[in-house]
Amino acid sequence: MALTNPIPLIGASRPDSDLASAPARPAPHDRPGQPASARQWAGLIALALAVFTICTDATVLDLAIPAISEALRPTGTQLLWIIDVYSFIVAGLLLTMGTLGDRIGRRRLLLIGSAGFAVASGIGAFATSAEMLIAARALLGIAGATLMPSTLGLIRTLFDDARQRSFAIGVWAAAAGAGTAVGPLLGGWLLERFWWGSVFIVNIPVMVVLIVAVPLLVHEARDTSPGRFDLVSAIVSIAAVVGVVYAIKEFAAHGFRLDALVAGTAGLALGWWFVRRQRRPDPMLDLSLFAIPRFSAGVASNGLSAFAFAGVLFVGSQYLQTVLGFGPLAAGLMMLPGVGISVLGSLIAAPVADRVGPGRTIAGSLVMSAAGAALLAFCGTDTSPLVFMSGYALLGVGAGVVTALASDLVVGAAPAARASNASSISETGYELGISLGVAVLGSVVLAIYRSGLELDALDPAGARVASDTIGGAMAAAHELGGVEGALIAVSAAEAFVSGMHVAAVATAIVMMVTAAVVLRLLRERPRNTA
Repeated sequence: MALTNPIPLIGASRPDSDLASAPARPAPHDRPGQPASARQWAGLIALALAVFTICTDATVLDLAIPAISEALRPTGTQLLWIIDVYSFIVAGLLLTMGTLGDRIGRRRLLLIGSAGFAVASGIGAFATSAEMLIAARALLGIAGATLMPSTLGLIRTLFDDARQRSFAIGVWAAAAGAGTAVGPLLGGWLLERFWWGSVFIVNIPVMVVLIVAVPLLVHEARDTSPGRFDLVSAIVSIAAVVGVVYAIKEFAAHGFRLDALVAGTAGLALGWWFVRRQRRPDPMLDLSLFAIPRFSAGVASNGLSAFAFAGVLFVGSQYLQTVLGFGPLAAGLMMLPGVGISVLGSLIAAPVADRVGPGRTIAGSLVMSAAGAALLAFCGTDTSPLVFMSGYALLGVGAGVVTALASDLVVGAAPAARASNASSISETGYELGISLGVAVLGSVVLAIYRSGLELDALDPAGARVASDTIGGAMAAAHELGGVEGALIAVSAAEAFVSGMHVAAVATAIVMMVTAAVVLRLLRERPRNTA
């Protein structure tokens, strides 16, 4: 049955107009369009399923870290790449794929990506080495990059009524948040029953459903005048992201290295060149969109909220299992409250923002996320898991609200013909936030963890394994046994928690600064005062 009175969400999309002079909220002439049919709402469910699966895959491996470490013996840097390369590749390719979707058709690109996602999942499930698993995750990232802008771009054209479209974007955001949060729970359930490769196998039937359902429920949409495809900008944008993230990881893992310095410098230089190149006519990235305060605020808040959520998820899953000693399923269940609260945050964002204004709502949610991150600084080696659960729940509700409102602000600022490009910019910020959250916060924890280890009782080979990951340290301590093994385990747990405390405080500061910036960009009064 079609929804006839969906909850309105602020920032409804506008018709094509002069973007540089766009108002801070929808223009008065925006009126409801044709109500959506039952088929269109069914199409939304299919698109939400796609984004749910993509976001699940970004975090489903977090609880599999110990099992992967035992099976494939990755180094600390390889382990970071296994987790992070997916979001990292997605972030590098989203702009390119968003532009490609505008040209060849968003539905067509979605179907191509679904098939590629299924194939890459099969490769990952049966990987026999860390290098093979990293390659499989990279292929999943390429496929995921085709899916993300396609889903949001299709929603932009699937719903003619602005209020229904805004509600649909809220559902989309809830699916994204739920997928990110459900990943660890699903991973824990699968790991309790099957081998670690099962976290990939589960993607395949979902992709098959999408390949069958989407052509039946969603009509094709594309830009009728897409202009030229800038292959040079596409390559430069990917290389810029690669260089910067590689430098961050290598500096944290090995200290100063010339190759990391060169890669980071090259990445920054390429990023500067990319921005300069976008000032040409018909750019891949429409920089004029950033002149709109609500667009800029949406991109920034979305990316930095994802930064905090993904970083805490990566560190927290290891904390629950290796420091507090819970199994994968138990750790996943402890994250379950954050799942429901994140989804609830996405769905209640509309009425809250409609009453108090999007700026105040987003800023308040970022402050809530900051409080959640700060709470993790009180987690210790023997504290109750309720401390972590409370912090994670606060992060979850903050991220849910921000994702829903920021996505609607971004999509609402762009003309329909550029829907995929605008959504790809938003998703680039989101996925880059996830990638940098794992890379930066994970690297901070790794660096402090290594500096606090006491490994005198281990031989050089054992010390190298223990210094790579806390899972390796716990395995080495177990093999050594006795008092010396117990001392190593305590040292590893305390060193890891020290790193987590620093990362938590840094995250809280970033969230507070972002909240202040959003309030400045979105100065507006609430639309309803009753």
